[in-house]
Amino acid sequence: DVIATTGVYFMCRCGGSSNKPFCDGTHEKNNFNGQEFASKNKASDRRDTYVGNGVTIYDDRSRCAHAGNCADNLASVFKMGSEPWIDAKGASIEEITNLIRTCPSGALSYSIDGVEQTERGGDPQIGIAPNGPYVCTGGVKLEGVELPEGATLDHMALCRCGASTNKPFCSGAHWDVQFDEQAGE
Repeated sequence: DVIATTGVYFMCRCGGSSNKPFCDGTHEKNNFNGQEFASKNKASDRRDTYVGNGVTIYDDRSRCAHAGNCADNLASVFKMGSEPWIDAKGASIEEITNLIRTCPSGALSYSIDGVEQTERGGDPQIGIAPNGPYVCTGGVKLEGVELPEGATLDHMALCRCGASTNKPFCSGAHWDVQFDEQAGE
């Protein structure tokens, strides 16, 4: 379902609302710790760089929502269980850049000729991954969040289960806590 909006909405971040995805105040009763962790670190401290032939891949693990787009769709570059896990020479520039553009969290970005490409454009939208994070595109505005240097607002995955170790961003903790978006309804 698509809901066109022009107002301000409060989205559930604790995972306990009976009116998901909207906040119903449950966070005040369920000991939700909404402390923001992401703004405490500099992007340069969190981001790894992998240089390929004509393309450089940047990987910010703290922004990764563990959707699996990368390893599932370009295993010649994104090699789970290997170290280093990214081989920037494992595919063509076009294959790599096309795949990185599908990263929902903003964890992956790239540069060509020293110019980093992070913005995709489009109208601000918030989608909901089944039993997973809010997937935001088009520069959704976050209130009260100080983003680390280099972090994009153009696309990101925001925690909605309440268990992320990198709030407000999704850390993939919804897998560990077996978040059920239907619970409490």
